Amino acid sequence: MNPPYLTPEALHSFISAALQEDIGPGDYSSLASIPEGKIGQAKLLIKESGILAGVELATYIFQAVDPKLEVELLKKDGEEVHAGDIGFLVSGPSASILSAERLVLNCMQRMSAIATKTHRLTQLISHTKARLMDTRKTTPNFRLMEKWAVLIGGGVNHRFALYDMIMLKDNHVDFAGGIRKAIERTKKYLEENQLKLKIEVETRNLEEVDEVLQVGGVDYIMLDNMDPDTMKEAVRRIDGKMGTEASGGITESNLVEVAECGVDYISMGALTHSVSSLDISLKAF
Repeated sequence: MNPPYLTPEALHSFISAALQEDIGPGDYSSLASIPEGKIGQAKLLIKESGILAGVELATYIFQAVDPKLEVELLKKDGEEVHAGDIGFLVSGPSASILSAERLVLNCMQRMSAIATKTHRLTQLISHTKARLMDTRKTTPNFRLMEKWAVLIGGGVNHRFALYDMIMLKDNHVDFAGGIRKAIERTKKYLEENQLKLKIEVETRNLEEVDEVLQVGGVDYIMLDNMDPDTMKEAVRRIDGKMGTEASGGITESNLVEVAECGVDYISMGALTHSVSSLDISLKAF
């Protein structure tokens, strides 16, 4: 089942804007060099091992460029691939294949890199209850695809944007005059505006954890930049009353140690902002 943000309208909007950026008034290289009506075939060639992502999106892109293009899927999203594998075959007007090529590859290379990293890190903590989660540290106008790739890789999506969840971070708390005031004003605002949104509060120490517990009415507590001993004590005090999320300073080297503290979720901006594209190409044959 697709997440709520992954709507046909959202996909159409993204693809239309991306094609306008790339093709504009016309793909003159293809229009100038390829005979009109020329039919061709191309294959998606995998050049590096990883988790494939963006296959479904690629079919939408090809259809948006030219409904005459036909795609035969040989691999699916979330499947492990290796150098030499073929992801799909596409056939139809040759110029249309080339017009779609770069957008398909740009999306699939980055999405596959994110899915690959998410899968690898998720495997490291599979012996714990912790789930790996993304953040809003995404590429502008590409968040839809990056969060989709995290799901494909076996991770969990955090809030999609500023409008679908309340997250009271350190700056919110400080500007509001403290945790109690921030939470109480938030609950009042949601009630007055008839909004049903989950609330998460960032905490920096055990005193702030205790204050959130005293105020109540919160769904999640973020444990920010806490050392393992402090985090374990925070989880003990929370005792399942609210969900827990570890965040801040989490890398591949300390991920397992954090997961073993007993938290429910671990958020890592690096899932989306620090990946190297998977090597994939589209070759005519």
